[in-house]
Amino acid sequence: MSLAGNRTLAILRKAEDEKYGILAQTCYDANCVIGLVRAAERCRSPAIIQMFPITLAFGKGPWLQFCLNAAHQASVPIAVNLDHATDPEHLELALSLAEQGIAFDSIMVDASHAETDEENIALARPYVERAEKLGVAVEVELGRLEGGEAGLRMISDAKLTRPEGARAFMEGTGARILAPSIGNLHGSYINGPKFRQDILKDLQQTFKGTIPLCLHGTDELPDDLFRECIANGISKININSWGRDPYAKKLAEGLQTKTFPEAVDDATKVFEDVCERFFNLFGSVGKA
Repeated sequence: MSLAGNRTLAILRKAEDEKYGILAQTCYDANCVIGLVRAAERCRSPAIIQMFPITLAFGKGPWLQFCLNAAHQASVPIAVNLDHATDPEHLELALSLAEQGIAFDSIMVDASHAETDEENIALARPYVERAEKLGVAVEVELGRLEGGEAGLRMISDAKLTRPEGARAFMEGTGARILAPSIGNLHGSYINGPKFRQDILKDLQQTFKGTIPLCLHGTDELPDDLFRECIANGISKININSWGRDPYAKKLAEGLQTKTFPEAVDDATKVFEDVCERFFNLFGSVGKA
């Protein structure tokens, strides 16, 4: 199957061409998915529904099918992406579902725990080849980000991306989306973020129009830093706790005093508001 009509790649290429960012919002349940879709339709913005492998493993095919229906039936372009698929059982689940006709638009084959770029390529390439035959685009990470998120392995030794090796790495893996390590990390920035924008600029020069760039590790980043990263070539921006935490807090509070449907409605609206803020910040409003 060709990637010519791949939804994730089409969304990201348009964003790169027109110099805005795409919100890839991590969703943990149906309310998050509905909130993201509602906000995207209201703002006429493209978006990406994103999930971690632990969420896929919990809901399996029915959950993924729900997300695909919500995304592909929306009135704006929305794709569904699996983030940080590292363990073989999670990659096997995603690809076996694709073989059954329940296919992500894209997945991240994360072999960044490898000790060398060559090992990363060797681990990732078989999954990339299998995914592309199923019409699934693949994101890979060059270098290594510190930290950890929900259900993901903890990484303690970061490695910055080397731009001079990036083209050979992408050709070696065969992947279509690159997540660079530029000083970003998963979790809190104890001493504030110190991003290597020079790495981003070099990667943009190397891959402009061919390989979209994805920003991970966005907790607590200031608005100006998001804008700078978009200006320097980032088109896919992964967001997790910015939406998750206020949603969970509002739901927990609401369940103490309100009916379940009322609490869910209020919490989902909070999630929508977060998505809408990022659509405006990333410049994607009205781009659908």
